[in-house]
Amino acid sequence: MSGKKRLLCGGLLLVLLVPLLFACTAEEIGDGGYDLYFQESNLNLAAGGGAFQTERVYLSAEDDPQKLAEALIAELLKGPRDETLKNTIPAGTTLQSLELTGHRAVVDLSGTYSNLSGVALTMADYAITLTLTQIPEILAVQITVWGRSLAYREKQVFMSREVLLSQEEDVLRTIPATLYFLNADGVLTPEERLLDLYEGDTQVGAAARALQRGPENRNLSPVLPESFHLNSVWQEDDICYINFSTAQLEEGIEGLETAAYALGLTMCSLENIEETWFLVDGEFNDSFAPIHGE
Repeated sequence: MSGKKRLLCGGLLLVLLVPLLFACTAEEIGDGGYDLYFQESNLNLAAGGGAFQTERVYLSAEDDPQKLAEALIAELLKGPRDETLKNTIPAGTTLQSLELTGHRAVVDLSGTYSNLSGVALTMADYAITLTLTQIPEILAVQITVWGRSLAYREKQVFMSREVLLSQEEDVLRTIPATLYFLNADGVLTPEERLLDLYEGDTQVGAAARALQRGPENRNLSPVLPESFHLNSVWQEDDICYINFSTAQLEEGIEGLETAAYALGLTMCSLENIEETWFLVDGEFNDSFAPIHGE
C-alpha cells in the first residue's frame, strides 16, 4: 500500500489510501485487470487507513478504448462484491452515454446521480475518474446528468492527479505562477495560481502540466488543444526551452500558435525565467518567435 493521500473538499480533509498499483496502467501491470474504486462502508474503520479501496476486475481483451470505458463503468455501477465496501454512485444510476473526445471521457448518467452533493458528490466523481483514467487514452473525465453539467459543482472536468497527488510529505515547495487561458472572446487571460513542486519536479514541468489540466476559473477555457503534447520542457539559466515535434507542426493543429504563446507567457511568469525559446525536434526553428518576460 502507498502512503496516505489527502483530498481537500468543502472544508473536510479526506484521507485516502489506495494500492501502489494506482500509478500503473493496465498495460504496465500486464495482467489485463483494472481497479474499480469504492468506499469503505464504515469510514470510522478507515481512520488511519483510507476512504477509497479497490476491487480488481478482469475484462476481455478490448482494443477499443470506448468499449473498454463503457465496460468499466458498467462494472462500477454494479457495486462492490466485498460487503465492507459500498458504491459511491447511487443505486439505480444508469449510464446514458459515454463519449471520448480527444483524451477526455464525457460520461452521461441518469437523474439519480444528481441527488449527490458535497463530499458525497466529490467521492463519486473521483471514483469514476480514477476508474476510467487507468485507460491510457483517457486523461480527463467530465460527468453530466441527462446531458447537463451539475451547476452547483465547483468544477466540471476531473483528472486523477488532482485527487491522488504525491504524498504530502513529498511536496518540496509551492511556487506562484500566472497561467494563461482563453476567455469567452478567445482572448488570452491570466489566472494566478500556486503550484506544488514534488520530488523530481521542475517549475517549468509543473507549469506545463497545470496548463494542460486547464483553468480553475469556469469562465475560462483551456488554451492547449486536446491533441497537443510537448516533447520536453526544461530551464537553463534564465531561459525556458520548449521542444515540439515535427509531427505537431505537420498535423496543422488548430490554435497551436496561440497555445505556444500561452506557454511562453506562462513560463516567463515563473521565478528567474526571462525568456522562452521554442525548438522542433531539439533544433531551433523560426516557426515560433521567442517570448520575453516583462
